[in-house]
Amino acid sequence: MTQPFGSFIRHAREAKKISLRKLAKRIGVSPTYLSKIERDEFRPPAEDKVKVIADILGCDADALLARAGRVSSDLLDIIKRQPVELAALLRTTTGLQAKDIARLSRQVSYHPADLDAWVQTQPREDTTDE
Repeated sequence: MTQPFGSFIRHAREAKKISLRKLAKRIGVSPTYLSKIERDEFRPPAEDKVKVIADILGCDADALLARAGRVSSDLLDIIKRQPVELAALLRTTTGLQAKDIARLSRQVSYHPADLDAWVQTQPREDTTDE
């Protein structure tokens, strides 16, 4: 993700042959504001607007949010519920390639019952202090 947010959306918008004014209207901002975002003079807009832009341009919303330097609020909520465990899980994937992470995600998504069964067979860690 080397291309800045604004440049990326400008190129994606032009590739889809969507005018600046039309995109601005659809996301609920002024054309001047959007132009400054596309020139990377202004920071990317709020999460809800980034998600609308992603939908209009046919981009993955999480990838576009990452390009904007953000993480989706639903993911932050998930992480906040189990911060230690999810941080450890994410750190274990550091050395994996994107295709391996995607394969792991698909495996869990396709077979959630298998994951539930696996969790049930794992020994519980005793968290009480001795």
